[in-house]
Amino acid sequence: MESRKLLYLKPPQITPVLLPDIRSAGWDVTVAEHFDEARDMIASQRFNVGLALFDSPANEDLPDEDLISSSGKMAWIAMLPPACLENEDISQMIKDHFFDYHTLPADCKRLLPILGHAYGMASIRRSPSVEDEEYPGEDEMVGASPAMLALFADLRKVSGVDAPVLITGESGTGKELSAIAIHERSSRAKGPFVAVNCGALPPSLIQSELFGYEKGAFTGAQQRKIGRIEAAAGGTIFLDEIGDLPMDMQVNLLRFLQEKTIERVGSNQHHAVDVRVIAATHVDLEAAVKEGRFREDLYYRLHVLDLKMPALRDRDGDVELLARFFFKKFASEKRQNVQGFTQEALRIMNDHDWPGNVREMINRIRRAMIMCENRLITPADLGMERREQRRCMLTLDAVRVAAEREAIQTALRRTHRNVSRAAQELGVSRVTLYRLMEKCGLHAQGTM
Repeated sequence: MESRKLLYLKPPQITPVLLPDIRSAGWDVTVAEHFDEARDMIASQRFNVGLALFDSPANEDLPDEDLISSSGKMAWIAMLPPACLENEDISQMIKDHFFDYHTLPADCKRLLPILGHAYGMASIRRSPSVEDEEYPGEDEMVGASPAMLALFADLRKVSGVDAPVLITGESGTGKELSAIAIHERSSRAKGPFVAVNCGALPPSLIQSELFGYEKGAFTGAQQRKIGRIEAAAGGTIFLDEIGDLPMDMQVNLLRFLQEKTIERVGSNQHHAVDVRVIAATHVDLEAAVKEGRFREDLYYRLHVLDLKMPALRDRDGDVELLARFFFKKFASEKRQNVQGFTQEALRIMNDHDWPGNVREMINRIRRAMIMCENRLITPADLGMERREQRRCMLTLDAVRVAAEREAIQTALRRTHRNVSRAAQELGVSRVTLYRLMEKCGLHAQGTM
């Protein structure tokens, strides 16, 4: 059995109390009389639980808050006179950083169960979890679901060649992150990565932004400007929301893909540019081609290799992984007392459809980390409580009706639509079965 290691932090003038009883209960106790001494011990040893003795209600005698809050996954217990709880600073510190507290006079019968509970919680924190795993992602693309593992495998494949890539998927699924991952694993990694949101550029500026212009090409063109494509020479150009590109610009982009040359606005000279093109869109380009909104020849030029970004609702098991990852990533923004998520918050996030995908999750979690006033983030902090509870109730009703319908259909099928025998098999009366059949939209005949 692993040794239960306890660090006892006490002021030097205080005689250690209860140490024989704590040690006889199986604890390996180390005593530290100064904060620096405790800090050195924590750095060199692994303690499960810390026991900090508050000497008096005076603020100048408080334990070092930085030491307590930065001591990894130890669970700290405060041992203090009852008067200390009347000090707002002490009460707030205990609320923010301590697992529990024990009021003096010291009582081994009361203290040992608290220490045991703290040890159990510290062990859970130290056990392998999604928070500590080596994420099998590409850069900050975190996921362990089958859909994401398949995506990571495809990313590695397309990174090894130089052909154009078309990335499709809903908004917020991480299309640009995929493009960056491809670039950084390609032979062009040392070259520039230039991202262009085609949907955000005014139509009148797209030509000059992508291809550049010469001095004097138009009013205000006081010097030559290199376009985004030329700026990406030797590297990768990422054309996001390519489905929003106007038809006239689609022609120019097609010419570049065919000839690997660009022509700046105001010039008739062609300049060869060596650049890889990665495009992305949330638009169904095949449908856009059929509707005449996107050139078919350009679609096939871009669609040499393709990646489909999975929606968050299709990534089984990734919601909690992502939630903890983003909580850790944005830890510097959170209120000091916020330590994580309630189980209800995690459950409701798992049940949510995430129409905005990962981008929506990031926004909700960052806001909750800033606004939460408790130790753990709740569904209300995420702005998901009322809507999700209502949706969940409807979902449970639908599941119940579907289960009843399936059971009735199976029984009727086995009994060749004999309602009396089906009712007997299901353990209900014929009247009840008829009522359930009516509720499920079934009839005695033609229920199959």
